[in-house]
Amino acid sequence: MLETNTTSVVLASSSPRRQALLREAGIPFRAMTPPLHEPPATSPPLSPTGYAEALSYFKARTVADRCPPDACVLGADTIVVLNGRIMGKAADADEARQMLRTLSQNPHQVITGVCLIRGRRRLIASEATTVRMRPMTEEEIDAYVASGEWVDKAGAYAIQETADRYVVAVEGSFTNVVGLPIELVRRMLVEMLSDA
Repeated sequence: MLETNTTSVVLASSSPRRQALLREAGIPFRAMTPPLHEPPATSPPLSPTGYAEALSYFKARTVADRCPPDACVLGADTIVVLNGRIMGKAADADEARQMLRTLSQNPHQVITGVCLIRGRRRLIASEATTVRMRPMTEEEIDAYVASGEWVDKAGAYAIQETADRYVVAVEGSFTNVVGLPIELVRRMLVEMLSDA
């Protein structure tokens, strides 16, 4: 368990996946939903990494503004990138099918931007993981889309659920693909809290 002393860690997210990862890692926290509507991921003026980091900062900042100054606020945003193009969350089942068709035939990156804010101090970093999937048949794609697991997931899949059967390799942090690179978060928390 990470020792947070009297500092409270506030997760700026309502994501059950991120909450579960923090619980499994033994990091005590409370969650607050950021009052932020994510912009569409099409053609951001930043690099994909910069985009994920910027969104993590905005999520953390909007929650930090509502917390005591000694709270350590954690914001994160995960995107899927293929050939430099950001693939956000699918808007509907047809878009989910197209994403799965494309991603299952090509190695792609999952990038999570992470931001910690405590008082006037902030740390921002990111983690990138390469995922390789085997080609999915149209029947497999239809069954996966019918399951609803694609909803609210970057790239229209959840590796921690049944999509893992289509993944042949994960190069980097598995928890990053789930939505929060726990190893990176631990290092950042240690750095932030050791300077307290």
